[in-house]
Amino acid sequence: MSRAVSALLVRDLKLAYRRRGEVLTPAMFFILVTILFPLGLSPQPELLRSIAPGVLWTAALLAGLIGQESLLKGDFEDGSLEQLALAPLPLELTALARVATHWLTTGLPLVILAPLLGLMLDYPVQAMGTLVLSLLLGTSILSLLGAVGAALTVGLRQSGMLLPILVLPLAVPVLIFGAQAAAQAAHGEDPAGALYLMAALLALGLTLIPFAIAAAVRVSLES
Repeated sequence: MSRAVSALLVRDLKLAYRRRGEVLTPAMFFILVTILFPLGLSPQPELLRSIAPGVLWTAALLAGLIGQESLLKGDFEDGSLEQLALAPLPLELTALARVATHWLTTGLPLVILAPLLGLMLDYPVQAMGTLVLSLLLGTSILSLLGAVGAALTVGLRQSGMLLPILVLPLAVPVLIFGAQAAAQAAHGEDPAGALYLMAALLALGLTLIPFAIAAAVRVSLES
C-alpha cells in the first residue's frame, strides 16, 4: 500500500512539474504582496519589524489559496478521480497523497522564501526558526483545509470564489496562532504555547480531514 501511495505522489509531482507556471504563482504572489507593504506604508525598520509577523503570515495564507481550486478539478474533469475512487487504494490515502503534493509544491516554497522576506522586513534573525516552524505547521494545515474545500466544490462549475469563502473562516485560527508565535519570538517571549496549539491542529487535521475529503469526493462523484 505504501508503494501505491508513493507512486501516486510521484505521479502528482510529475504533473505539477509540467505545470511549473501554476506552481510558481503562489510563491511569486507571496513575494509581491510582502514587498508591497514597505512600499505602501513606510520603509522605517521599526514599523516593518512590528508588522512583519502579520504581513508574512497574511501573505502566506492568501498565497496558499491560489491553485486550491485545481487540486482535484483536473482529475474530476478527465475521469481520473472516479478511477482513483474505484481503485483498491483507500480514497483517504489518495486524498492524503494529494494534500502532500499540494504542500510540497505550494507550502514548502513559501516556507523557504519566508526567511529572506523576513530579513527584508527587519524581522529578528534569532526568531527566524520560530517563523519557519510556524509556517511549516501552518501551511500544512492550510493544504488540508484547502483539499476539503476543493473536494466540496469539485463538481461545481463556478467554484473559484466559493472555495476561499469556505476555507478562509476555517483558516483564521491558523493565521492567529502562526502570527502570534512569530510575534512572540520576535519580542523575545516564549512561543511554545501557540506552536503546540498549531501542532495539535495539524495532528487533528491529519487524523480527520482525509476522511472528510474522501466523503466529499464520493458525494461529488455520485451527484
